[in-house]
Amino acid sequence: MRLFLITFLFFKFFSPVYANTIYYLTKIPNLKVYDLTAINGIKYLAAEKSFKVGIVKNNVQCNKPNENDIENKFKVIKDNLDRYEKDFLEKINLRYVVLCENLKVSDIKTAGVPNHKVKTLIIDIKSDPRYFERSIHHELFHMVDGSYDNLFSYDKWKKFNIADFQYAECSTCSNRSDLSLIQDSNGFITEYSMSTASEDMAEVFSFMMTDIDNLSIISQEDSILNKKINFMISEIRKIDNSFKFR
Repeated sequence: MRLFLITFLFFKFFSPVYANTIYYLTKIPNLKVYDLTAINGIKYLAAEKSFKVGIVKNNVQCNKPNENDIENKFKVIKDNLDRYEKDFLEKINLRYVVLCENLKVSDIKTAGVPNHKVKTLIIDIKSDPRYFERSIHHELFHMVDGSYDNLFSYDKWKKFNIADFQYAECSTCSNRSDLSLIQDSNGFITEYSMSTASEDMAEVFSFMMTDIDNLSIISQEDSILNKKINFMISEIRKIDNSFKFR
């Protein structure tokens, strides 16, 4: 029975017909199936060749990953994404994860590109190893944000900050890009979290998923950060009241 199933999956998912299906589902060319074993239903795909996609002049581009690199990083990616239940992933519209390297948007390097409309998250397996695990959860939060913008109000979030603070118009419009932890937080946990409300939310969520103990200690002395954490818990639990941050 197992041999039959493996044979069936090989012909089903590696046929030219299915390659067309992958493109139809993700709107990304040059992909192949990498792994279909995740119990939460995520389908992992990998770039067979470089690809370019995007609404604006194919502004998203990424390269075929090195086989050794993808083998080394896949366990880390899967272990982190396995923490999310299937029901939650369905609610935030995440079904496909695309693995590639040297990911850029409008020639600016980025760790990931989420698109809840086609249920796809692109991950650069060669992004900065110091923040790699955090970046997985950061980019996943953008799937949450995109699917539930009614819950994650930027206007509400901005009110947590001190009165004279202003975010930039966009994350790439800002020179606030450092991802290392700020000890004297004053409402922000990284410099990058000061760029936009959306990135601030994603940074808070990523720390809640990877370093909640340290974040809790910092927030005890930071009332602004504490409000942001409580807001995040409240809104995530509206999507899934059994969601676990640990």
